[in-house]
Amino acid sequence: MLARTRSAAVSGIDAEPVEIEVNVTGKGAAAGGETCVSIVGLPDAAVRESRDRVRSALESTGLLHPRGFVVVNLAPADLRKEGAAFDLGIALGMLAAAGTVDREALAKCAVFGELALNGVVRPVRGALPCAARIGGDPSIERILVPRANAGEAALAVSRRIVYPVDNIVQAVEILKGGGTPCAVSLDDYFAAPMAAGPDFSEVKGQTRGKRMLEIVAAGGHHSLLIGPPGCGKSMLAMRLPGILPPLTLAEALETSRIHSVAGLLSAAEPLVRQRPFRNPHHTISDVGLIGGGRDPRPGEISLAHNGVLFMDEFPEFKRNVLEVLRQPLENGSITVSRASGSHLFPARFMLCAAMNPCPCGRGAVELGCRCSALEKQRYRKRISGPILDRIDLMVELRQLTPDELVKAPEGESSAAVRERVCAAREIQQRRFRESGCFCNARMSPREMRRFCAIDVRGEQLLRQAIARFQLSPRAYDRILKVARTIADLAGSESIREEHLLE
Repeated sequence: MLARTRSAAVSGIDAEPVEIEVNVTGKGAAAGGETCVSIVGLPDAAVRESRDRVRSALESTGLLHPRGFVVVNLAPADLRKEGAAFDLGIALGMLAAAGTVDREALAKCAVFGELALNGVVRPVRGALPCAARIGGDPSIERILVPRANAGEAALAVSRRIVYPVDNIVQAVEILKGGGTPCAVSLDDYFAAPMAAGPDFSEVKGQTRGKRMLEIVAAGGHHSLLIGPPGCGKSMLAMRLPGILPPLTLAEALETSRIHSVAGLLSAAEPLVRQRPFRNPHHTISDVGLIGGGRDPRPGEISLAHNGVLFMDEFPEFKRNVLEVLRQPLENGSITVSRASGSHLFPARFMLCAAMNPCPCGRGAVELGCRCSALEKQRYRKRISGPILDRIDLMVELRQLTPDELVKAPEGESSAAVRERVCAAREIQQRRFRESGCFCNARMSPREMRRFCAIDVRGEQLLRQAIARFQLSPRAYDRILKVARTIADLAGSESIREEHLLE
């Protein structure tokens, strides 16, 4: 007897529909024959092992396991299937083939979930993109997912057809007409209040660093903080997401899709509503940073999509790890190619790096630094010129004096800075409404010619800067982009000399 149901396989950050077909031939259940289960359709080891998990789950819950020769086909056969998300669909297909579950009802369902040996349904990766891919099919009447994944799946589907499942017995009851669909509303959940994060007012002094991060946030630029240990580099960087504009609903769903594939969404927070802040350790590999593996998964730069990637102790990262940043810093995406195919991962992040001025970290003789000029030069050369050329703004922070530490007044709050940043971003949205660009840092050459015009005095100033500092054409473009952002913060229609000077 043949039974069918639907599921999906994660591919990159998207999902491809999969049909689960179960056919039972040979001796029936009443005859007490032996069972042989064969799974076909390009399964990986985790999928092939599902036959043992399914058998144990059915037997431990008292459900009828079909006897005879059982063939499970995962179609299309040329799409690689990985992970344990097909367990529940295979188990329900076997029950339908044995007559325990109505085959017609199962055929109108999509099913995701890993089975424990006692029949409990465990959460899986990628429930959000899988539900979004399947939920658009009008023939699907129910989507059965683990309870821990129900929130993210319900947010991805416009209809109330997502049913949370705790165990396989409950899944059978839902197919018989029981159960209650998940009632999470995307608009209501997105509008719910969020906990406040670290505030700019907590940082004493460092007005130059604060000003740089305000410009960075307003234009979406990459930045580098240089200073001795304890001067506030990490403290400033951690407060950068708090002055960025709030995520739009489209950005939140796009970011949540990536985090769902990585298995980072929780039942309590099924939607990423705050801009991501990723802080990888300097021992990370290049694959961990950009993504990859045999079955490619998103790396740190994709997990920081629409947010901030903070790389502390920048020169301590391996050279090959830093060099793989070149393409995503420019393009806002990364293509991971493997023998099985290519996957495009979005990586539109803001890089905020931090480093010490020298190997000992102190940077100045009065602070106890004994590093030679050659040692300092070698230390800074750990970061290649092409990487530095892609960083828009750099600032050196100094160690605060005792008086500044004790008597420094409370600084400006993140809310006040964010208000100015949002005003500048609104100007950019109006400016780029026809092109699809979303911030000054992503302007194309054509847009730069239109929106970054400078007067004669500005041209003369830039000529002098290019000659004195040996600036590359890319650096010239970035100066104009940053100056455009400074002008937006000042509410100026044109780029003036003081904007270029800053």
